[in-house]
Amino acid sequence: MKIIITGGGGFLGHQLCQKLLELGSLDSQNITEIVLLDAFFHKPITDSRVRQVQGDISDRDTVFSAVGSRVDVIFHLASMVSGECEERFDDALRVNLDGGRNVFEAARAAEGRPRVVFASSVACYGGLDMSGMMSDLTKQLPQTTYGMTKAMCEMIVNDHTRKGHFDGRSVRLPTVIVRPGKPNAAASSWASGMFREPLNGEPCMLPIRRDQPHPMTGYRTVIESFIALAEVSEDKLGKDRAYVLPAHRVTPQIAEKVITDVAAKRGITLGPIVDAFDARIQGIVDNWPQQVDGSRAMALGVPQPPPLEEIVGHYLDDFGSR
Repeated sequence: MKIIITGGGGFLGHQLCQKLLELGSLDSQNITEIVLLDAFFHKPITDSRVRQVQGDISDRDTVFSAVGSRVDVIFHLASMVSGECEERFDDALRVNLDGGRNVFEAARAAEGRPRVVFASSVACYGGLDMSGMMSDLTKQLPQTTYGMTKAMCEMIVNDHTRKGHFDGRSVRLPTVIVRPGKPNAAASSWASGMFREPLNGEPCMLPIRRDQPHPMTGYRTVIESFIALAEVSEDKLGKDRAYVLPAHRVTPQIAEKVITDVAAKRGITLGPIVDAFDARIQGIVDNWPQQVDGSRAMALGVPQPPPLEEIVGHYLDDFGSR
């Protein structure tokens, strides 16, 4: 089996590749080749089954060359993040929309009918009462450029699938925690930061209200969900191929209590969460859902996220503090 992971140099792409290598197979087929495509690679993977291709998904030739004439599964994770998209509209369209089209067209041109798993986002919701429960039946009215590009790619995946070009599935991600490293340009960067920085003994500058709810899930659960949806038999799927993942409803107040409890059990001295309100970030977050219903995905075998304390424990076990 040949697998492509766009965004393979990023956090989720790297984790997905490692998990697939550990499993050795997908959908009962042995994995013989994994091609990672990304603009940058920070952590090389030294495995004979892995090939890293450096390039931009907005370049059609690069994408077609990486995918080749035969592929079994494509995980399309590459994307500009939310904050960048708000500041760089044209680049957002070039990378997220045109880049997505390049990936989908390469899948269409490949032999057979490959499966394509697209990483979408709950940012595709918006324009409604965000305190209500968002589900796969909720109208999409994104209020960010990032969310708009994700919603458009979901529709393109559905149409390619309808026409028989490939077997598509879109995974609508809540915010993923706890990401290691430094804060990035995502408007949701604070979500990992309010766990990560205090656990590293550093202050977290919190740009939103402490009572702001937001749907979150752990990175291990997201990787398991990508794989679960890639393996679902097509006869169990309908015409709508987009599935929002189940998630916890988390506020900074809840996060602070969780890390306080975890730190006490592990003997960690926490850094503070400091209020540093940013009206621009809060304005973006106000147009994102506060809670989501992932029951449709769970009916297909997608896992629920474990308790928040366990998600934080995974981060500490995998990446440590300090």
